[in-house]
Amino acid sequence: MTMQGFAYIVVFFLILLALTKPLGLFMAHVFEGRRTYLHPILRPLEVLVYKFCGIRETSEQRWTQYSASVIAFSLVSFLFVYAIQRLQGFLPLNPMHFSTGRAPGYATPMTPDLAFNTAVSFVTNTNWQAYGGEQTLSYFVQMAALTVQNFLSAAAGIAVLIALIRGFVRKETNTIGNFWVDATRATVYVLLPLALVFALFLCFRGVPQTLKSYQQAATLEGKTQTIAMGPVAGQESIKMLGTNGGGFFNANSAHPYENPTPLTNFLEVLSLIIIASGLTYTFGKMVGDTRQGWALFSAMAFLFFVGVFICYHSEHAGNPILARLGVDTAATATQPGGNMEGKDVRLGIPGSALFATATTDASCGAVNSMHDSYTPLGGFIPMFNLQTDEVIFGGVGSGLYGMLLYAIVGVFIAGLMVGRTPEYLGKKIEQKEVKMAMVAVIATAFSILVFAAICAVVPFAKNGYWNPPGPAIANLGNPGAHGFSELLYTFSSASENNGSAFSGININTPWYNLTTALAMLIGRFGFILPTLAIAGSLACKKKVPTTSGTLPTHGALFVGLLVGVVVVIGALTFFPALSLGPLVEHFFMHEGKLISAIIIRTVGV
Repeated sequence: MTMQGFAYIVVFFLILLALTKPLGLFMAHVFEGRRTYLHPILRPLEVLVYKFCGIRETSEQRWTQYSASVIAFSLVSFLFVYAIQRLQGFLPLNPMHFSTGRAPGYATPMTPDLAFNTAVSFVTNTNWQAYGGEQTLSYFVQMAALTVQNFLSAAAGIAVLIALIRGFVRKETNTIGNFWVDATRATVYVLLPLALVFALFLCFRGVPQTLKSYQQAATLEGKTQTIAMGPVAGQESIKMLGTNGGGFFNANSAHPYENPTPLTNFLEVLSLIIIASGLTYTFGKMVGDTRQGWALFSAMAFLFFVGVFICYHSEHAGNPILARLGVDTAATATQPGGNMEGKDVRLGIPGSALFATATTDASCGAVNSMHDSYTPLGGFIPMFNLQTDEVIFGGVGSGLYGMLLYAIVGVFIAGLMVGRTPEYLGKKIEQKEVKMAMVAVIATAFSILVFAAICAVVPFAKNGYWNPPGPAIANLGNPGAHGFSELLYTFSSASENNGSAFSGININTPWYNLTTALAMLIGRFGFILPTLAIAGSLACKKKVPTTSGTLPTHGALFVGLLVGVVVVIGALTFFPALSLGPLVEHFFMHEGKLISAIIIRTVGV
């Protein structure tokens, strides 16, 4: 690592830290129904939404009603997004005539399985993309379906978190708020203003926002090149702030129209974590003890730093085999310039490693470099970040409610150690809460491991078609351990609602479109429903007084316990699978067994 790279990461974190409290305090006021400085401007819009949708602002819901609202909201959103994709050939703002039969030859057809996968993906805040945006979807679909869902799915995640916080705050009541009110406030007061400001900044820095058709340009060789464009800035801003990750272009944030400069890169990474970070302070403020929020922030920050510096160090060191081909023949030699494969030279290794770590800490999925080209240990970090249920800051709302479920498991373990009924924030943690927390953790682990195992051994899963022998397609870009890493990463990303990919696997087949869609649904609702059940259970309980035997949950001891629980559960669950993928590949690389045959053929060593 270089001092410049180290300083880049530290400065990023210090800015994040400085913004956490003011944004968190603002969101606490919003969700507690207090007046903020944006109310004179946005309160009329909020009221208009209530009147138009028939929402009673003062009504409250039990956890079952809250859950039913989340499911109904998601179902209607899914049907809308699916329909609008299938009908895009008849809809306006389609200058390239996608799905009309008059589209250019490179256009990808929006088949039923691909439309199903995409609709599930954006509704679950995953934004997994088995298509190239500029080659498949019209401007109208990009704006009316995908960009809108970037707001709504993010708002739903925030609403679920707020409901869980109310479960800790309230006592002896059976209501946890109103989903429709919470989602409206999250959209109107948090997501919309931030997205508007960030979109204007992106336009200022060169990101296009236009409804003009694709432009034709003459190359230096005298040929004609089609330059894709469109309303990019509006989607780019909310894809980052809402931790959605779905790019307007196939290359995502590696595309210069989505991420034109090192400054936009820095701010995009900041934007994908800032709301999740601010929500930790919101949590502390709403439960009446900001130390609780800072404890959760500290656990997330520790895991973040460990991940980003391991990833950065691994990519900076590069491939030792390539290093030994040069002057330095030492076993610890580093590759000159580090491993720049799959990275943008404008952003370098620090900007790429920080982005890769942050986007998988959060449930964003946006990428500015190809994780498939990372060193084995560098690729291991984003994969393991996913497999921790993305509680290291995580998605907007989903990261913090995931961390709170781990906190419940942590205080339960601590209670077993000292022989006391575990307590957290004045609420006894009993059988139901622990069971629901473990259901959520097991649901995502089941989805990742079972689907990856099936796809690793079933023949029709390998070629992506239902009935062998179909046309044989090499779905995996690499054989052996790296190919397994591509497969494991795919279902880790889908099940954890991240949406990034190793970029070495051909995923647009009926088999993968349907299995990854099912994994997304399990990952989203397998976590949300147990979380809301816990919220309802906690809200019904009375507060218990703190005694000398109560575990303090705001100090370094609890932070260490929480980090340990996250790492140990992740390690115990996924270490055998990781050992077959990035870990064994790392040791093979240092033994010179990974690409030795390629080296012999290409450079004649």
